[in-house]
Amino acid sequence: MEGAGLHERRQPARPSGGEEAYLKECWPLVENALADAHIKASLDLIEGSMSVCTTKKTFDPFAIMRARDLIKLLARSVPFEQAVRILQDDVACDIIKVGTLVRNRERFVKRRQRLIGPKGSTLKALELLTNCYVMVQGNTVSALGPHGGLKEVRKVVMDTMKNIHPIYNIKTLMIKRELAKDPDLRSQSWERFLPKFKHKNLAKRKEPKKKSVKKEYTPFPPSLPESKVDKELASGEFFLRESVKRRKKMEEIKVKQTEALTKKQEERNKAFIPPKEKPLPKKTHKAPSEGKLDIEALKDKVKRAKSKKLGAPPVSAAPGGSAGKKNKKKHKG
Repeated sequence: MEGAGLHERRQPARPSGGEEAYLKECWPLVENALADAHIKASLDLIEGSMSVCTTKKTFDPFAIMRARDLIKLLARSVPFEQAVRILQDDVACDIIKVGTLVRNRERFVKRRQRLIGPKGSTLKALELLTNCYVMVQGNTVSALGPHGGLKEVRKVVMDTMKNIHPIYNIKTLMIKRELAKDPDLRSQSWERFLPKFKHKNLAKRKEPKKKSVKKEYTPFPPSLPESKVDKELASGEFFLRESVKRRKKMEEIKVKQTEALTKKQEERNKAFIPPKEKPLPKKTHKAPSEGKLDIEALKDKVKRAKSKKLGAPPVSAAPGGSAGKKNKKKHKG
């Protein structure tokens, strides 16, 4: 590597005032950290770029790659205390670009906020379960930690951008963490313990009332409809004389006229046809049995009423009436 002159350069977008001041303040620490691996670092505030390159004393060929990742993390607002961990052997970094995964900007902002969670709780839980440092900045997500944890972080971030809530993946990670403590389950499959979350699409599309059925594809074009001449040739009218053709047409016209006249006559005669009347139901008045008058009772009632009148003879004196008449006749005699 001596004299190879390997060179890595990172030129991010123009940093803001706060980021530029922070980089200027912590740049001596960056140079000291890279000096142990004999890597030279330079910061150009006018151009707004950071660059690293090897020197003649550089002995580790992979040191330049780690130095490149260091300035990448610094350019994405990762603090120096976390970014300097990339120089360790068992630490790696992953920069996930999420800006192009969702087209709608408002939807992208909501899903990114869902990844962070209320007051950063979701992101903190993800960091504790994966032993990684995760930084969400702009259109990228920077992760720093062991290789196994970075794999899980990438899965969670990609699923969140695909509208799958991160709580599902966090639950699976918690179950895996508990299962890993049991030495008997290390050699077994964990599929039976892990929850299976299915994406249910509740809002189903309504099926149309009229379904258009596609016809079977045929490479041959449809047959042309028969023309008037073809029909005459098939029936033999084409070879008849003009006079016979006229006579035949006149007969057809007369037949049509007679049919039309009969239809009109039938419609006119409909007005003179009397409608069928429904037969009247026979009314049978049955005298109620309770309404029968008792004549004898009425007679007795009338007699009693007469006897109550003043000056009326008593009812019991009725039989003696005939004797009185006989006496009168005797006096006359």
